[in-house]
Amino acid sequence: MTDTTPGRATAGDALRFAFGTLTVLPVRLTRWDRAAARGGMLAAPLAGLAVGAASAAAGLLLLALGSGPLPAAVAAVAVPAVLTRGLHLDGLADVADGLGSGKPADDALRIMKQSDIGPFGVVTLLLVLLAQVAALSGAYAASPLRGALAALTAAVTARCAMTLACRPSVPAARPEGLGAAVAGAVPAGGAAAVALVVPASCAAWGAFLGPYGAAHAAAAAAAGLLCAELLLRRCVRRFGGVTGDVFGALAETAATAALVALTLG
Repeated sequence: MTDTTPGRATAGDALRFAFGTLTVLPVRLTRWDRAAARGGMLAAPLAGLAVGAASAAAGLLLLALGSGPLPAAVAAVAVPAVLTRGLHLDGLADVADGLGSGKPADDALRIMKQSDIGPFGVVTLLLVLLAQVAALSGAYAASPLRGALAALTAAVTARCAMTLACRPSVPAARPEGLGAAVAGAVPAGGAAAVALVVPASCAAWGAFLGPYGAAHAAAAAAAGLLCAELLLRRCVRRFGGVTGDVFGALAETAATAALVALTLG
């Protein structure tokens, strides 16, 4: 799409960019430029809120229909995959293959762009999905509310990691694709604000489980963002910047780390 609407992006432009690029919801993109990318990636956690709410609802529905916590957890993990067409999981697998290849940056990027999945990608997908299902199963077993809030925390943290990867100090690895469209689009101050708002929001709904629940949810979000940041730095050193696959890998890493953190303590 070419930019036919110059000038500052509106809130509507930002939301359409966020939901149109990060979900399969029927949202029509009206702008594809730096201004829309800036607003859209700042609004990415709102897309995560919608995905997380759907994920939590799926788990609660299974529990209400009489299933155990394990089927509820599987449903809660499946919904984000469906709402992203599996692109984040695909990105995770591609990044695992690229990092695991040991090839120079150009060759690693070429491996990531191939349609097949190598052994590193398969193993990484298996372990990540098992970790997500196991963590959510334990949360739903503890209480339906705990499981729902865990799904919500994971989804919002995942999209916050994507916002932080769009700060000015992070370059694009390729001159085309989603990575190039959003790399460096988010001002450092905006990224910092989102990094504060998301854990605070997780603490707010974690408070339904009491003061410890609030602190635990905020700490889980922070842990997810920290793990995603470590992966981001590794990808920038290894590939020279970010790609669409890297964004997907960051989202899945942040979500998984947040869920695992919620099982601790």
